[in-house]
Order: sequence, then structure tokens, then C-alpha cells
Amino acid sequence: MQYQEIAKMLSSRGIRPTQQRLAVYDYLLQHRTHPSADTIYGALIEQNPTFSRTTVYNSLHTLVQAALVKELTMDTEERHYDADIRPHGHFHCRQCGEIADIRLDGDLLQALRPAGYTVQEQEVYFSGLCPACGEATGK
Repeated sequence: MQYQEIAKMLSSRGIRPTQQRLAVYDYLLQHRTHPSADTIYGALIEQNPTFSRTTVYNSLHTLVQAALVKELTMDTEERHYDADIRPHGHFHCRQCGEIADIRLDGDLLQALRPAGYTVQEQEVYFSGLCPACGEATGK
């Protein structure tokens, strides 16, 4: 997605498309690795030396509030971010730290919803060992 398209998307959500927000959202769209704010900052600072960590955190907060980015609250020490806001789950490898997308069938998601409750947000995640780490440890 080009910056013009991103700027239009942000504007349609009532967000002023600043250079920082454009750069952070573009990074998330291009890097589907569920990066932390520090990872994003480290990647963007080289081309944008005026960016601060606070700027990146504030941009992420704005994008999360606008429902353009999902903040992952897993059992990791840092928060991670995902620009794929479609319903899906995540798997966190406790050994290498990888966070992978897990496709979830719509029927399964519907079955998991508690009857009588209004679900406003859902998170489905698993943790353990990814295939590579499981094979390396013999588990």
C-alpha cells in the first residue's frame, strides 16, 4: 500500500496522517512479524532520525484506537502489534519468541463465543514450541 492510500485510510478514520503515523503503519503492513514498538523504532530510526520512541508509541496507540492495528497482549515481556485486523489467532513460541498467525475457521470462532454475552473483542492464542524449536529439543 502506498503512502497516499495509507493517508486516505487514516483521514477516513479521523486521524491526521503525520509522517510518523504513515511510517509506522506502513512498516506494520510490510512486516507481518508482529513486531514490538522497539523493533519498529529500531527499523525506522535509520531513515527517520527525528523519530523518538515516544513518537512510535504514540503512533501505535493512535492506530490501535482507530482499530487499524491490533495490540497483542500475550505472555511476552513486550507488547506486539499486528496490522492484520481480520479475526485470527496467534501462536507464541516460548523458546525462540516467534509469533505466528493461526487461521481460525469462522464456525470455530462462533462456537467459542459465550452464549448471552456481547463480545466486543476476542483474542485466541496458543503458546508452546514452534515446529523448529520442537524438533530441535526433541519434543
